[in-house]
Amino acid sequence: GSLRVTTTFNFFADIGTLFANILIRALAEGLDHANASYFTQDSFGYGILSPRRHGKRLHMKWAAIILTGLVFACASALAEGPTYVRVSKFSGKEVPRFETLKYNAVNGRAGPSRDHPILWRYERQGLPLLIIKESQNWRRVRDPSGSEVWVHARMLESEAKAMVQTDTILHHAPDPESEEIARIEATVLVELGKCADNWCRIEAGNYKGFVPAAALWGVATSEATL
Repeated sequence: GSLRVTTTFNFFADIGTLFANILIRALAEGLDHANASYFTQDSFGYGILSPRRHGKRLHMKWAAIILTGLVFACASALAEGPTYVRVSKFSGKEVPRFETLKYNAVNGRAGPSRDHPILWRYERQGLPLLIIKESQNWRRVRDPSGSEVWVHARMLESEAKAMVQTDTILHHAPDPESEEIARIEATVLVELGKCADNWCRIEAGNYKGFVPAAALWGVATSEATL
């Protein structure tokens, strides 16, 4: 589907320009009040290191250092380029994103209509699928195996679920050295909590704890290539 692109790049560029102008003006005003002899080879003999003038010199020195740092920071931001948020005009939601199967029997088709042949039949309610493209009523999704099909939008819902991709250990805390609570096998569906620092809090049956984010399908939308 068509996508609307928004960016915060121009905002930060304007802020950087504003601060640069303020510092440049401050530096220029300091130079206007400085005696030209301060910057000649004879300036040492005219008391450039006296307390009053030394203070002014340090002030100007730090202004120049700060300005230089700001220039490098702005250059770095320019090199990185703008940050894009892709929003679908059909659903008004970000793409890519994860949603889950709403029913136990869902058909995945070759195209965005019932006229296209069925490629896959999913029989697992709650399975997370990565939405990578949208049309008016259909969603192109990628499943944990990497296969891509079209699913009707009514077959999906927004739920915080994930699928364990590899056998993993459920820990009491987000630390591999913390107490081990249980061993969770691959393909188990879990309730997904908050993720931070490469760990996610999950709930599996009667167990609650933390597992590495890399062990879960349903977390990293960066797996989409758009």
